[in-house]
Amino acid sequence: MPIDFLPVFLMVAVVVALTAFILTLSRLIRPNNPYPEKNRPYECGVDHVGEASAGLFKVQYFVIAILFVIFDVETMFLFPWAVVLQDMGLFGYIEMFVFIVLLLVGFAYAWIKGALEWVS
Repeated sequence: MPIDFLPVFLMVAVVVALTAFILTLSRLIRPNNPYPEKNRPYECGVDHVGEASAGLFKVQYFVIAILFVIFDVETMFLFPWAVVLQDMGLFGYIEMFVFIVLLLVGFAYAWIKGALEWVS
């Protein structure tokens, strides 16, 4: 019944209205004085020099973030697997072993390619 979802619809309406109100209010009361120094590229406390002044940043930050996500996903798979390991038996153990080996191969590849080197 649609009436059963009335509290959900009301909550969505309140959230949308509150969001619009806060964004509109902040736009009205904030100072607005852009100038070149404020709009300059700035990354992790390092002023731009060389290629950074053209907006071309090195991708080491992004590579580390992607590697973190990959190994975070591995951890998400390891905990539920460990809980049901006895129910899965030898097949489940071998399956997770293959999964971990594949991730370690990817980690070794990234390491060999220098993706984990932090050169300034």
